[in-house]
Amino acid sequence: MIDHASEMAAFVRVVESKGFSAAAPGLGLTPSAVSKLVTRLETRLGVRLLQRTTRAISLTEEGEAFYAAARRIVGEIETLENQISGQSGTPHGLLKVTTSLAFSTHQLAPVIAEFLERYPLLQLELMPTDRVVDMIEEGVDVAIRIGRLADTSFMARKIGEDVRLVCASPSYLRNRRPLQRPEDLTRHNCIVSRDRTYLNRWPFRIDGEIREIEVGGRVAVTEGEAQMRLALQGLGIVRLTRLTVAAAIKNGDLVSLLEEFRAEQPIPIHAVYPHRRHLAPKVTAFIDFILEKFTPPPWEMLGSSPNKDSNP
Repeated sequence: MIDHASEMAAFVRVVESKGFSAAAPGLGLTPSAVSKLVTRLETRLGVRLLQRTTRAISLTEEGEAFYAAARRIVGEIETLENQISGQSGTPHGLLKVTTSLAFSTHQLAPVIAEFLERYPLLQLELMPTDRVVDMIEEGVDVAIRIGRLADTSFMARKIGEDVRLVCASPSYLRNRRPLQRPEDLTRHNCIVSRDRTYLNRWPFRIDGEIREIEVGGRVAVTEGEAQMRLALQGLGIVRLTRLTVAAAIKNGDLVSLLEEFRAEQPIPIHAVYPHRRHLAPKVTAFIDFILEKFTPPPWEMLGSSPNKDSNP
C-alpha cells in the first residue's frame, strides 16, 4: 500500500532543509530512502517537482505550486496527530511486525496470544520472512532484526543476543564416527545452506586460532527452519542460532556439539522502528511487551545440552 502522506512529508522536509541529506535525520530515514519517496511522488504525479544538481536543489514551477499546498496539508496532519495522541494513549489499530522465520516460530508466536489479550483494540499483521523488508515501502511498524544493523537512521531497542550452535540428533550421532574436533565434520553429513553459501564455512577456535571448516553433505536447503526439521529426522549436523534450537536441545531432541571450540561473537537482536516525532502507542506497547517477555532472553536461559559428549 503506497503511503502518500510519507511522500508528501518527505518532499516538504527536503524543500525546507534544502537537501535530501539534511532532511533525512528529521524523517528517521537514509538520504536514499528520502530520495526514493520524492521520486515516487514525482512519478505518481507525472511531473518533476525538483531540479537536482550535485550541489543544490530548486523547485520547478509545478513544484512551487505543489509545495504551497503540501506544506499546509502536512502541517494539518501533524496538528491532527498531536491532538489524537494527546486524547488517547490506548494502543489501537493495525500493528505490522516483521521478523525472521525462526524468531517468529520459536519466540514470538508463543507470546502473541497474551499480547493481543492485553490490548484488545489492536490487530496484528505478522510477516515472518528471512529477507530484509523495506519498512517504509511496506508500511511496517516494527522489525525484529537479528545481526548487525546496517541502517542506523532507524530507532532501535536491543532485545538480547544469540549465538550459533552446532547440533545433531542422538539418532544421527549413534553408530557414527566420533565427533571430537571441528576437523571431524568433513567426514560427516552436514545440512547446509543452498543460497547463503558463506554459512557453510563454520568458524571454530582451534589451538588458539580461529579457523573455518568448509562443510558439505547430501542435503542443502534455503532456510534455517527446514534445516532444523531435517536435523530432527537424523539427516545430519546443522549450525543454527540458539533461539532456533534451544527448545529441541532442552528436550533432548538435539545435542549441542563442539562447544569448547566455539569462536564467533554474539549476534545482537534489536526491535527496529522508524523515527517519528510522536511514536504511536501501539508501537510503544509492542516493544515494551517484547522487552518484558524477553528479559532475560528465554533462549539464553535454556543453556546447552545436558550431555556434553559428542556421541551419546
